[in-house]
Amino acid sequence: MVFLPQEVILKKRNGEALSQDDVAQFIAGFASGTVSHAQAAAFAMAVYFNDMSMDERVALTLAMRDSGTVLDWSDLDGPLADKHSTGGVGDNVSLMLAPILAAIGIYVPMISGRGLGHTGGTLDKFDAIPGYQTQPDNALFRKVVREAGCAIIGQTADLAPADKTLYAIRDVTGTVESIALITASILSKKLAAGLDALILDVKTGSGAFMPTLEQSRDLAQSLVNVANGAGLKTGALITDMNEPLASAAGNGLEVRNAVDFLTGIHQDPRLREVTLALCAEIALMTGKATSLEEARHQVATALDSGRATEHFARMVTALGGPADFVDNMDTHLAAAPIIRDVFADGQGTIVAIDTRGVGMAVVALGGGRATPTDSIDYRVGFDRLAPLGATADGQSPIARIHAADEASATDAAARLKRAYGLGDAAIENPIIAGRVEPKE
Repeated sequence: MVFLPQEVILKKRNGEALSQDDVAQFIAGFASGTVSHAQAAAFAMAVYFNDMSMDERVALTLAMRDSGTVLDWSDLDGPLADKHSTGGVGDNVSLMLAPILAAIGIYVPMISGRGLGHTGGTLDKFDAIPGYQTQPDNALFRKVVREAGCAIIGQTADLAPADKTLYAIRDVTGTVESIALITASILSKKLAAGLDALILDVKTGSGAFMPTLEQSRDLAQSLVNVANGAGLKTGALITDMNEPLASAAGNGLEVRNAVDFLTGIHQDPRLREVTLALCAEIALMTGKATSLEEARHQVATALDSGRATEHFARMVTALGGPADFVDNMDTHLAAAPIIRDVFADGQGTIVAIDTRGVGMAVVALGGGRATPTDSIDYRVGFDRLAPLGATADGQSPIARIHAADEASATDAAARLKRAYGLGDAAIENPIIAGRVEPKE
């Protein structure tokens, strides 16, 4: 029978359930060009309004995975795992998580993205390192994973290509926020990477795309159910984004923060807790540990012993970065011409942080993109960001700004001040707000 894409659109528009074959043929047609962008936009809008069942979400995820290459790592002698974060401010967890897992014998072929809106992107952070290749060919990607234990790169053209095009359509048609479409978009790339296990870091709070705990739980549950339904062992942690996770926000500054974290020079407490919790979940899922307690001890030892730092340095060098990057970071990461403290307007305890506002202040400095074609200044951002509960006054700054010029420094400082709320006492938010276990 001849496939007619409009029949699939009509079924979903009318609230009917799509079969696996309906979804597979529609996405295959979209990937080959026989389904138009206009039809894909109509499909996305129909899904946005009428949602998808769990079976439909699994079918969509698998269809987008199968629109391109699925990597095969059967030549490796250990499990493969990855992490995905739904995005936040000061979220540089990937830079530490991948080498920590590599240090305990788990291979991490991490395919990451660039910044979106107010959130920073892992690839943009690595672009701050001179020479580092975020888009290597498959041969180099495989070589680095095999030899360094981890490689953090960008999505290649042949990995879930239908997702890349459909996302661009969703971005301009008001359909980004559909949980069904978010789920398929995230997981299709991870399934195409050929993983054995995946941990999801679903953010909640003022700096998250899903600001309420209920929304974050819904997304986490959908992601876990669909991933496991598609054959990938997956769990999730819901973590707090009511304040920046690291005390730095901005690409080069978050790289500095990550290297200081790995080497033990400075570790933000909340960042350490989230990083090790996510690593422990993967260690448990891949059978490297038999209990969460054992897993936490194992990953903490890998970090504190310096083994994780060795894997990070090996990965950076293998992907074209400086061989002495960890030891001589300051000579390789450019400094902004303007560096100075920012003080709050008034005095008191920091009781609220508009984390999205902090992220937008980084964008205003040139550390993010206002349009997709914008270039990024890797030098700019904030460090020494004050956390909730800290005191703000004329002697205690809320951050140190790194700016390219006076105009952007003035604007971003004003934005940061507006993002910080002062009062008498801060409410303490649990850093890990929930956990969704993988299905056996």
